[in-house]
Amino acid sequence: MTTIKAALAGAGAFGTKHLDAIKNIAGVEVVSVMSRDLGKTKEVAAKYGIAQATDNFDDILANKDVQAVILCTPTQMHAAQAVACMKAGKHVQAEIPLADSLRDAYRVVQMQENSGLVAMCGHTRRFNPSHQWVRKRITAGEFNIQQMDVQTYFFRRTNMNALGQPRSWTDHLLWHHAAHTVDLFAYQARSPIVRANAVQGPMHPALGIAMDMSIQLKAASGAICTLSLSFNNDGPLGTFFRYIGDTGTYIARYDDLVDGKEQKIDVSKIDVSMNGIELQDREFFAAIREGREPNASVKQVLPCYEVLHDLERQLAASL
Repeated sequence: MTTIKAALAGAGAFGTKHLDAIKNIAGVEVVSVMSRDLGKTKEVAAKYGIAQATDNFDDILANKDVQAVILCTPTQMHAAQAVACMKAGKHVQAEIPLADSLRDAYRVVQMQENSGLVAMCGHTRRFNPSHQWVRKRITAGEFNIQQMDVQTYFFRRTNMNALGQPRSWTDHLLWHHAAHTVDLFAYQARSPIVRANAVQGPMHPALGIAMDMSIQLKAASGAICTLSLSFNNDGPLGTFFRYIGDTGTYIARYDDLVDGKEQKIDVSKIDVSMNGIELQDREFFAAIREGREPNASVKQVLPCYEVLHDLERQLAASL
């Protein structure tokens, strides 16, 4: 097996999750890591045995050994960096969201079509074993979604990441956290979203974003989705999914799945790992090796960003 040599841009809380995941994937070697704090980047490189540590993204683009790049940089950089990677002849996986505007999302998709390279976005919910279990029932014709009820709750009133470290950018409920559910709903319903509505709470005086949001979706199949999001929620934290269907109800909490009577469903044998990030990365590198379109390709997830764009326009008009 020929080794795929990869680079990671953004060695923060989420970037290190990818490095941990890649350690479990045969035939992949991370040869370059980049982040804005060179000292911390060198520490990460030493911990994971990575040859190149840099604070300059152009160093990754210029590295002829690098065949594929995973982007865990701030949201606002994803689209431009993804395009730059493909211009340099490198496959790319951008963490969610692909972009924070529809125009930039289109740019990435167009570049992928022009280059023929693998370009994927980290819509991890497609890969989590709990959601894969539900998906298998759907594709087998054993379960059809009538409604999804989703809660995405955090307590985050300052610019801090998942490790409690300061961020250089501001997270966003719509363009980041809602993207997970908007994409998953259409994916699991196997039907495009034809109607979307949103309302939001007051803007945070310092962060300049809404801290609470509610979204309603309807698929062409007739299935509906209700999504509640908050940065104000002081626990329990995380995203919780309730699938209400024609033959049952299922509740996904992180990697746990139960039915409507709270009976646990074993999802440990659904895939080779219980780690959604690892499964996502396995798909990225397998698509490169096999010369095919990956699940969660930038083309496949583009409709999600079209819906987010429409919702953003609704919310702007309501101010």
